[in-house]
Amino acid sequence: MMNDSHVFPMNDENRALTRAPLDSRQLRAFATLARTASFTAAGRELFLSQSAISHSLRALEEDVGCRLFDRVGKKVSLTLAGEQLLQHTERILKEMSDARESLGRLGKWGKGRLRIGASTTACTYVLPTVLREFKESFSNYAITMVPADTAQMLDLVLAGRVDLALTMEPKAEEKLVFDPLFEDELVFLMSPRHAWAQAGAVDRREIPRQNYVLYDRNSYTFRLVDDYFRRERLVLNTFMELGSMEAIKELVKLDLGVSIVAPWIAREELQSGALVAMSLGRRKLRRKWGIVRWRTRSLNLAEETFVGLCRDVAGEMMRESSRWLGTELEEAEAR
Repeated sequence: MMNDSHVFPMNDENRALTRAPLDSRQLRAFATLARTASFTAAGRELFLSQSAISHSLRALEEDVGCRLFDRVGKKVSLTLAGEQLLQHTERILKEMSDARESLGRLGKWGKGRLRIGASTTACTYVLPTVLREFKESFSNYAITMVPADTAQMLDLVLAGRVDLALTMEPKAEEKLVFDPLFEDELVFLMSPRHAWAQAGAVDRREIPRQNYVLYDRNSYTFRLVDDYFRRERLVLNTFMELGSMEAIKELVKLDLGVSIVAPWIAREELQSGALVAMSLGRRKLRRKWGIVRWRTRSLNLAEETFVGLCRDVAGEMMRESSRWLGTELEEAEAR
């Protein structure tokens, strides 16, 4: 079938072929024939005819541009080129087998990955509880969290770098959908030693004169706060901006300024009395939070579970916020 006189001239067409990917079916036939040393045995193992094995090997030899087997009677033996190719082929086939096995594991219950985009605040105060409960049902899931601001998260979802983004309601994007989870309210946060806390009311005339400790001016929340007070015809003249809510709370505890945050961010401090929360005024400053995802992509079971847990945890946070603020604060007006 094959003999020493068979040659393969290395013309331009053959050189182009050597740069093309090798056919995996031909490699499998080659490796099987190398192991069995028999066209008949190789065909039997691969459920192919002897002629099919022969055709596959001839096509592979033409592809690589050299002879791979010597034939002696009914048996075949590898040439030097065949021995070299066999080393590569065994590694290639093993990688392919490992890839199939890995993908097969992903299809089994509890296997998979979840890539979450969220603000730094949500990563710190919301997601730890959500992910702890999520892991109870999906212990083998690989979870990735990507901190980002609202505008950046839209880009992450559109680019396919995250599956779900926990964020405040963004501007409409036709390729994405926003599933609402909860709504919070921003309030003044201050030390119990602050004059407003001592008086039990906010003096509206003093609002522009206060020192404020606010979150990063490039953040979505900063822009909401700035817009709110401009509509109230008030300007926050003196403020310090930080990128960490924990640092902001520590400065406020020292009475170095007043902050404007959602009460769930300071739930422990409000419970202990280390900080005091007071309403911004008669007109509330509220934010809508939810999950951003591709409009055309259906949620799988793990993702539905994650969204449900976010909704449950957020609901409990909002109920706690109402208890901390108290009925009298909800009805209070900034003076």
